Amino acid sequence: MRLSPDQWIFWQHGIVKLNATILFTWALMLVLWLGSWLVTRRLSADHRRSRWQNLLEIVITGIEHQIADVGLRQPRRYLGFLGTLFLFVAAASLFTIVPGYDPPTGSLSTTLALALCVFVAVPLYGIRGQGLRGYLRSYLEPTMMMLPFNIISELSRTLALAVRLFGNMMSGAMIIAILLTITPFLFPIVMTALGLLTGMVQAYIFSILAAVYLAAATHADEAEPAPAPPPGPD
Repeated sequence: MRLSPDQWIFWQHGIVKLNATILFTWALMLVLWLGSWLVTRRLSADHRRSRWQNLLEIVITGIEHQIADVGLRQPRRYLGFLGTLFLFVAAASLFTIVPGYDPPTGSLSTTLALALCVFVAVPLYGIRGQGLRGYLRSYLEPTMMMLPFNIISELSRTLALAVRLFGNMMSGAMIIAILLTITPFLFPIVMTALGLLTGMVQAYIFSILAAVYLAAATHADEAEPAPAPPPGPD
């Protein structure tokens, strides 16, 4: 039994390896790129739209609403990053119905890479929203004594994102693999369907946590405008 797609090696020359994690990650990115190209190549602005365009608009609108509910007041600014995270993790889980496919999110290297994307995006969006000085000042809030704790928080939440997604995805794959060896065929089908639901939930949680971290880093830019002072006496 493979505990990780890293152990499934297709080709190796010295220290250079082509394992299932790399292969399925690139295959998944290719499928997402091809699907996005097919859906967006004939977009229409009138009332006559294809079913794929309607589905695309539903997905984009839903993601935008979720981003706005987190507290980010300009969801379009973060749609590309957060939407890509969600679609990648969700598609990685969805394609588990394909025989012979191992989700790349079952590898700690993949989940760590996704978490590092969030780790890099948070200060970039934070600096864009607050400026360099304002973002760095947030590490000293509420006092300078919080500087080491805020730095540890940045690192620990990145590790937590990676380990949480890896643990949930790998455990689901292991349960299905075990059931396939000791139970009849019908029960693993039910568990596969449950695994798909779990994968969708994990994609939602991962993207929402990333949105929360971005909202915390850009709070000054996203703050409500100050109310206008009342008019003085004539």
